[in-house]
Amino acid sequence: MGLATDIILLIVFAFFCGLLAQRVGQPLILGYILAGVLLGPYTGGLTVSGIHEIELLAEIGIALLLFALGLEFSLKDLKPVKWVALIGTPLQMFLTIALGFGVGQVMGLDWKSCLWLGALASFSSTMVILKTLMNQGWLGTLSSKVMIGMLIVQDLAVVPMMIILPELNDPVVGLPKLGFAALKAGLFLAGTILLGTRLLPWVMARIARCGSRELFLLAIAAIGLGVGYLTYLAGLSFAFGAFVAGMVLSESDFGHQALSDIIPLRDIFGLLFFSSVGMLFDPAFLLDHFQQVLWLLAVLCVGKGLIFAVLSKVFRYRNVVPLAVGLGLFQIGEFSFVLARLGLSTGSIGQELYSLILTVTIISMVLTPIISGQTARLYALRKRWFSHEKLESSNIPDKGLDKHVVILGGGRVGLQIARVLKRLSLDSVVVELDHRRFEKAKREKVPAVYGDASQEIVLDAAGLRSASLLIVTVPDLVTTRTIIQNARKWNPELRIVARSSSSANIPVMKEMGVSEAVLPELEASLEMTRQSLLHLDMSPMDVLRHTDRVRQELYSVLSDTNEGYRELSQFRGAEQQFDLQWVELPPDSPLAGRSIGESNIRKATGASIVGVVRDHRLKTNPDARYVLMPGDTIAIIGSDEDRRRLCGMVRPDSAAAAAPA
Repeated sequence: MGLATDIILLIVFAFFCGLLAQRVGQPLILGYILAGVLLGPYTGGLTVSGIHEIELLAEIGIALLLFALGLEFSLKDLKPVKWVALIGTPLQMFLTIALGFGVGQVMGLDWKSCLWLGALASFSSTMVILKTLMNQGWLGTLSSKVMIGMLIVQDLAVVPMMIILPELNDPVVGLPKLGFAALKAGLFLAGTILLGTRLLPWVMARIARCGSRELFLLAIAAIGLGVGYLTYLAGLSFAFGAFVAGMVLSESDFGHQALSDIIPLRDIFGLLFFSSVGMLFDPAFLLDHFQQVLWLLAVLCVGKGLIFAVLSKVFRYRNVVPLAVGLGLFQIGEFSFVLARLGLSTGSIGQELYSLILTVTIISMVLTPIISGQTARLYALRKRWFSHEKLESSNIPDKGLDKHVVILGGGRVGLQIARVLKRLSLDSVVVELDHRRFEKAKREKVPAVYGDASQEIVLDAAGLRSASLLIVTVPDLVTTRTIIQNARKWNPELRIVARSSSSANIPVMKEMGVSEAVLPELEASLEMTRQSLLHLDMSPMDVLRHTDRVRQELYSVLSDTNEGYRELSQFRGAEQQFDLQWVELPPDSPLAGRSIGESNIRKATGASIVGVVRDHRLKTNPDARYVLMPGDTIAIIGSDEDRRRLCGMVRPDSAAAAAPA
């Protein structure tokens, strides 16, 4: 079967290796690389025969990944990082080339090989970083925007590098080629954006009207890969063209749908890319040159990581950003493979240097998810060492907060909760890692802390020790678990309301000590069901009974041990039927210990008592013989004036302050 057999073997091996990687707590991409190593030509046993064909398919994986990145990104998102991307990246590449040149001199290489070594080391891996950020849930953060902005500029620099490096022997001939390539890149980019913003939305609207999901997916793939191929014909990067196509398409109304449809295709071809990287790895070469590989890996990666971190500091990025950028972009990227092959074919570098840089590149890619994953831990340690350095925060009172609500996540859900609490004059503070969302909370005068909520130092800044409630809006269970574990260390008695992405996670959340778990999809489906049944002329009482029954069944794991939830459900059911006001009877209330008839409530006030909550249970429509007790919560209906009079009977000293529901 040839190539088909190779792809089947890769997918099967990648599945089992990815499963193994996940079981040991590592990213899936390490499993994909391991599958490539096992099926590569240097390890014996089952071997993929069409390695070159797999590498060609892997290029589609790179293009699809960047196309998806373009769909998630927009030119507006690049504005906060434009200076570090456009100025910082060329500085980083120059400094890394200088570092590589110095390393080559120490190794005894000639000046051309030294320059090639520095140039190859100056690129970072877009593919590895994107998958790592996705797995860690860091996409959308300020750190990720800085990294992606710098990676885009690096990818653009591939074209002039491919022209300049082979022409080192005759720079006069190479300069006109470089100028022509720059002109082509500028014209192509301007033409694509100008034409795409007008043509692509129109084309996608016509295709969407056809009503075929399959045709829509084909159109998306054709746009991404087609534009990429046009850039390839123009002498530019195939992957760069796909990224531009995605970025243009993201500005249309179909960007989100296009992204959700292309993700499965992107992941399959991405698997082929990482497997093809593993196939290039030669364990025998590593064993023969172990010390040299280890030394080169340490010097280049540590030096490059420091360059990225320092440049981030220079461009005034603070908190976790320099550390995250340094630990994320230290590796050598996939475009180094392309440049290295070019250098080998033109005789610019020798076979040994080619194999050496290839081995170092693969190992650095493998180490990236592991080292990048330590960002949070190292940042927490740094905060302990430099306790005087405060986290960025806004609108927090000088006296601090006490008995407040801590909201972890300042997205649409978290910020809306904060707005409601602010309207009710209840103290709260939002913790947010995305700097753009942090700035939005700051503009709305909502108390906020900028930082990673899974870190103890950030929870301390939010005043978790003295908080009365913790609300976790993060949907990821792994992150939620880490947050709750840290929160319990600070405040063991803290009540926690958490968001769950699946009903299967609710028992796990119960074990973690979550007081309430909320399923956003369930709540949306129940509301849509309620609206639909009302349109089908079902009585509001029946609709309410059915939807509440479903809600209580699905939340039963938590509600069995939480009478407050059952009580709240009963309150909600009653409130949707009437315009109610709830009033609690204090121990010294004149109504306590007397029946409703004895107090002559209806005749004296004009209001009626339609419900009483006692011991977390709702008694509906109590009759005149029903005796009210201290601590009862009564539901009253009537005009505003009638309810004020009844409130005056419940609490004579608060009649004037009573307000309608």
